Amino acid sequence: MARFRIAMCAVLALTLMTTAGITADLTESLKAGKADLKSAGILTFGPDGVLFVGDSIGGMIFALDTQDRTASQATAVEVTGVADKIAAMLGTTGDQIQVNDVAVNQISKKTYVSVSRGLGTAATPVIVRIDPAGKLEALSLDNIRHASVMLPNPVNASTGGRGGNARLQAITDLAFVDSRVYVAGLSNEEFSSTLRAIPFPFSDADKGTNVEFWHGSHNRFETNSPIRTFLPYRVNNEPTILASYTCTPLVKVPVSSLKAGSKVMGTTIAEFGAGNTPLDMIAYTKQGKNFILMSNTSRGVMKFSAEGLDKFEAITARVPDKAGVPYETVASLTGVVQLDQFDSQRAVVLTRTGNTLDLRTVALP
Repeated sequence: MARFRIAMCAVLALTLMTTAGITADLTESLKAGKADLKSAGILTFGPDGVLFVGDSIGGMIFALDTQDRTASQATAVEVTGVADKIAAMLGTTGDQIQVNDVAVNQISKKTYVSVSRGLGTAATPVIVRIDPAGKLEALSLDNIRHASVMLPNPVNASTGGRGGNARLQAITDLAFVDSRVYVAGLSNEEFSSTLRAIPFPFSDADKGTNVEFWHGSHNRFETNSPIRTFLPYRVNNEPTILASYTCTPLVKVPVSSLKAGSKVMGTTIAEFGAGNTPLDMIAYTKQGKNFILMSNTSRGVMKFSAEGLDKFEAITARVPDKAGVPYETVASLTGVVQLDQFDSQRAVVLTRTGNTLDLRTVALP
């Protein structure tokens, strides 16, 4: 879901929060051994082929050295029935595979997929990588250079009203920016929606910042709704987290406000419609203009301008449908369940048609 945000061109270099200036080899702090993941969920890349993995069940963030640093000029990948092919490689069937996230290594153009082999919390976590030619292989976790950090207060495991395990929401999105891993999810605090900025190389993680925002669709302040996806972005040159939640509010949170143990009020600048859950966001530039693309569960893939996001007034009242930042629906993109940037002109999408999952690249609209 979350990605390593890279300045693809001069314009993006001014707007995206980037890792510009990082020269140290991120793998230097990693030690060989078994990476004992309890689950593999959200993925994001840092430099040097370091893959960050959210382990919600274990309440940890892992940094894995993929040793995948050979540059590629590939412009596409296409794998039809990718879940069934992963299942066959792992010696099981498609109904025993859950695909959780995808992330593209910007160096090699290989796509990494986090997978649960089996069902429920006892499922085995697997990381699969797919090269541009469509070849699949499992990333061995038995003896891999890695590091990990424990979240001090992840939400407790419990059965929610719909039979879900709340612990799966301990980590809902990740991003690596300026030597920090940004983590969204739920904590066991009274106000449980939490954003953390964890320095890398890892030492420890603090309690994070509790995030409150006004939800126009629900007509109330919310403190226990998890951020579903976020994008580190510069808004009027201020490092900002653009966060989106279920029923699709878009909220600005200044990075400067993320202080351990504190509480911050985010600014709601859009309501994109109720009955919907955002999945992924990426930023890109086309014909000299900056855009953001958001995949979601019910309203197609949304495209909206990233220009002037500081000019929208805060939404502080009830919104029956939509308000704030306008968007358009990309008619050519349907059934998208995962989205990541492939290069400056293309995205990788995982699309569902019936029970079939396909992986392919598409032109950025």
